[in-house]
Amino acid sequence: MSEQTDVQSQILDAFNFRHATKIFDPTKTLSESEFATILEAGRLSPTSFGHEPFKILVIQSPEMRAHFRDFAWGANGMMNGSAGQLGTASHFGIILASTAEMMTAGSDYLQRHYRDVKQLPDEVIEIFNNAYGKFQSTDHRVTSEREIQDWSGKQAYIVLANMLTTAALMGIDSCPIEGFDMDQTTRALAEHFDIDTGKWKPAVMFAFGHRASDPEFPKTRRALSETVQWF
Repeated sequence: MSEQTDVQSQILDAFNFRHATKIFDPTKTLSESEFATILEAGRLSPTSFGHEPFKILVIQSPEMRAHFRDFAWGANGMMNGSAGQLGTASHFGIILASTAEMMTAGSDYLQRHYRDVKQLPDEVIEIFNNAYGKFQSTDHRVTSEREIQDWSGKQAYIVLANMLTTAALMGIDSCPIEGFDMDQTTRALAEHFDIDTGKWKPAVMFAFGHRASDPEFPKTRRALSETVQWF
């Protein structure tokens, strides 16, 4: 088997291994280096225009996780009467998405990002401002607060996908979680985590660890012929 073929096999094995783990083995904790690799995969993820409109919150304290217990039904075991991901995951967190305050073309945040993070000269910053402004106003018409937040959320999901795949390649289980009340989660972030929710809103929760048991059902997906169309 060639090296390239071996890599392809490892990738497909990882995707077949991965499943949305509902209950983790609470006795198995990820090492610091393992989770650092998962986080680095998220940090290095591509985002539209390189704007990085996301922030990753890692919530390890049981007391802090408990703030979501009453309304994060997708993570607290309400579906099966167990402790769920909130109670059993080695690592749990939320990816936040930037709001219109940060991601509207010409915002102070973006000017600092171009200058301090991307280290662009002034003439290139002007090009970015014009191109992103056209993208928002004309090309994709992403101008309302909700539209901009949804756009940021799309970028957050790229980050999430890379974190999930990286974990699977290391034999680590995971679960993306959308089962939570958005308004109550936003309030909890403001009240208990000191998050400026004028600038950041929750996009998706995540959990990592090692499965307590194998999946009850085999992985199912539509056939490739139903999901891909060639021209």
